[in-house]
Amino acid sequence: MSVEPTFSYYFAGELFDFKHLSGNVVLADAIQKLSAGRYKTNLPQDLEQREVTPHHIRDQDILTLLESDLGVFNYDGPELDSGTVVEYLFAKFADIPSVLLRTDFRGGGDQEHFPWNLMTSFFPRTEVLLFDALSVYKRKRAELSEDSHAASTAMVHEFAKAVIGAFDKVLKEPPVMPSSDQETLYRWLSSMSNFGETFPNAEELIMKAMERKQQKELL
Repeated sequence: MSVEPTFSYYFAGELFDFKHLSGNVVLADAIQKLSAGRYKTNLPQDLEQREVTPHHIRDQDILTLLESDLGVFNYDGPELDSGTVVEYLFAKFADIPSVLLRTDFRGGGDQEHFPWNLMTSFFPRTEVLLFDALSVYKRKRAELSEDSHAASTAMVHEFAKAVIGAFDKVLKEPPVMPSSDQETLYRWLSSMSNFGETFPNAEELIMKAMERKQQKELL
């Protein structure tokens, strides 16, 4: 009997307050549990060490992103978090299958279909999930006899199932990066990232990550 493969994913989003930190953990846990361990998260907030330099923090996040099989990028807020947008573009440079998740009902941006700047749209191997979290919460609360805690849990499960479905779908999309160029482009990603002295073996780690992705037919 064949064993179903597992995939790691980078969970990009704001890390600045209680709601960000706790929300990231709750959703990541739900994704792992509801996918029966098929999708396991790399949470940047678990990598953060405030006593180290900003360069180190940035390097650790980029390295972890490039080592991940997939990415989910939280696109909440009236203005997108700039760090999350940079990480999403890194994922696209590396041809990483990605999911953009927005649960914020507020509008914005300069395009008809997506409430954010058009320059961060229309990239390949990307699924977009748009929710009105408040409406979902109210619907779940009405369904569950006005039990706020149960409604919150049900809402998280709805979002998690949607992300799992989007992961399943985007994994079926073929790579965009030509196989003949993969080694060159991943070495370039290592060079252009300007990793600091803390990660002298960053290129080696990134190349090993590329090989793992090739073995999983992600590249």
